[in-house]
Amino acid sequence: MVLERDHRQSSIQGLVRDIRRSADRLPLSAEDIVALIGQHLVCKNSSRVPVLVVAAAYKAAAHRLGERAVPLQAHNAADKQTGSAGDIGIALVDDEGVITAYEMKAKSVTVADINIALEKIKPHTATLQNYIFITTETIDPMARQYAAEKYDELGGVEIAILDCLSFLRHFLHLFHRLRTDFLDAYQSLLLAEPTSAVSHTLKEAFLTLRKAAEGAQ
Repeated sequence: MVLERDHRQSSIQGLVRDIRRSADRLPLSAEDIVALIGQHLVCKNSSRVPVLVVAAAYKAAAHRLGERAVPLQAHNAADKQTGSAGDIGIALVDDEGVITAYEMKAKSVTVADINIALEKIKPHTATLQNYIFITTETIDPMARQYAAEKYDELGGVEIAILDCLSFLRHFLHLFHRLRTDFLDAYQSLLLAEPTSAVSHTLKEAFLTLRKAAEGAQ
């Protein structure tokens, strides 16, 4: 087991070194990065990927937005246990109050999901402004409309449903000069995840995909 662990660590370190050596190449375009994350998203056991995509976006742009992602909860931590409104909380840089919450779904968001979210939101209406579902599947127009209708009921908290790769594409074009910062932040967060959340195979897959993408430039 020790030998296997050391072999895996050596493999990861070797891929990271190869990526660093390619730093002098032309940076990947925003669309290249979207394609890269899209490839990673369809890998086996990639349910943590959308969480890391959003967290990396805020990490890369924190100084521009004046907002930051609060420390990530464990991948298997239930919102009821943590008291969180969602999978990721976004706060102002100089404040602890969560103003935006993200909830990740590896399926289409349903009206039932939104009703569950309403119960999570209610204890946080004093500070929460946005509750955003990030899905990897098709968005149901009826669910989107139902979410929009809850704005008045929640006293100004807006619920939205966004597609994961569309969110990333918009972010990378809006903050085009930060696209490599995003990619580095995503890699850093990915490699820092425990293997119970992100397997060695999934980490190695991303590094291999990135190395191939940057080598093709």
